[in-house]
Amino acid sequence: MTCTRQASDEQIRQAAVKVLRLNDLGTMTTAAPNLYPHMWSWDAAFVTIGLSRVSVPRAIQELRTLLSAQWSTGMIPHIVFSDNATGYFPGPERWGTDSVAARPAGVRTSGICQPPVHAIALRHVVDRGRENGGSDQSAAEAFLEESFEQWMAWHRWLVDARDPDGTGLIEIHHGWESGFDNSPRWDAAYGRVRPGRVEPFTRRDTLHVADAAQRPDDAEYTKYLWLVQQMESVGYDDKLVPGLVDFRVRDVFFSAILAASSDGLAGLAEEIGHSTEAAELRRIASRFQNGVAATVDPVTGLARDYDVRAGEWISTRTVSGFAPLISGGEKALLEAQRDLLRGPEWMGYRGLAFALPPSTSPGSPAFKPRTYWRGPVWPFLNLLLGWASRRNGQEELCGELREASLCQLSDLAFGEYYEPFTGEPLGSLAQSWTAAAALEWLA
Repeated sequence: MTCTRQASDEQIRQAAVKVLRLNDLGTMTTAAPNLYPHMWSWDAAFVTIGLSRVSVPRAIQELRTLLSAQWSTGMIPHIVFSDNATGYFPGPERWGTDSVAARPAGVRTSGICQPPVHAIALRHVVDRGRENGGSDQSAAEAFLEESFEQWMAWHRWLVDARDPDGTGLIEIHHGWESGFDNSPRWDAAYGRVRPGRVEPFTRRDTLHVADAAQRPDDAEYTKYLWLVQQMESVGYDDKLVPGLVDFRVRDVFFSAILAASSDGLAGLAEEIGHSTEAAELRRIASRFQNGVAATVDPVTGLARDYDVRAGEWISTRTVSGFAPLISGGEKALLEAQRDLLRGPEWMGYRGLAFALPPSTSPGSPAFKPRTYWRGPVWPFLNLLLGWASRRNGQEELCGELREASLCQLSDLAFGEYYEPFTGEPLGSLAQSWTAAAALEWLA
């Protein structure tokens, strides 16, 4: 499939830089100017990748701000709240984290986490610093040294708190932790959640989209808040939450990112002489790579999540099924996955505006082309697939994803997500990680 760009590379670059500057609060980049006025954990990692193409010191500051919110347990929370935006819901009061001893003083956060893309971002910062040389190189290498133990603590917490049984799969306790908030991956698990009394709430997300049907409905949102209340009731205690919370799923895509990031962090560890930690990280990477591979459905060829409460596999056809491409693995598995990704259910589906994978297969009964994670195309996710393709030596696939992505993003709207058949930008526009993806693709 060929496409025609609506703007030149330089126009895309200038517009993307403008978005990052618009959303820059000085020490953190908000995810978007209206709907998301705070810092999100995995957004920050992708934003850092884009920022490193513009300013290595500013990219370092992004990760440093995120690390300032790290809990003493090692957990990096999924939201770091900014001081100047009080209208977002659910805000820190709803999360009830101010009284949690593990939270760092003076920083308000949520109480859950998101996928650990950060070591991949850190690798980009170090590489950009070395390419630039001089003060950029010094700053990047100094930051690697100063922050390394915090990244180690984060990876160790994930292993110890979220995979204590050694399955090679990370257990999440809320769909928000996956980053794929309302994906049909979670429908059955959420279907078994029976909320108790939930404090009244007024949503704000539906005020910032043209069509409220793009977002989860109020019944879904009530379940989201119920899970937060359950975790808050025990102070987000890692040992108590699993026995209490109504949502327990082993997330294959989260696990794949942990495998890839641990391998990347191991390489950085070796460069600064932390050989013992590097060996530990290689073991983590291998454990979760194997865990991801073991989930692959022999019928569909897609990786699967596992519902711990129900004791059953989740086989909904979503883009998370390509988790092995992120984690890496045996040649035959990755070749089969690439064939599927390029095939008629995904990048090759008839009628797509751009040859990019929708978040849910258009051939699935769960597919909804305009609803958040139930069908639209997410630009940052395509960047991650492109990065993994290049890492795996698949320059051709990376090139295909790059060309289609730049065609998509040449509308200069930098949408949160895109309608797969019309190419219409949806959700919140001027999205930071979408702009960051554009900058990295241009490079």
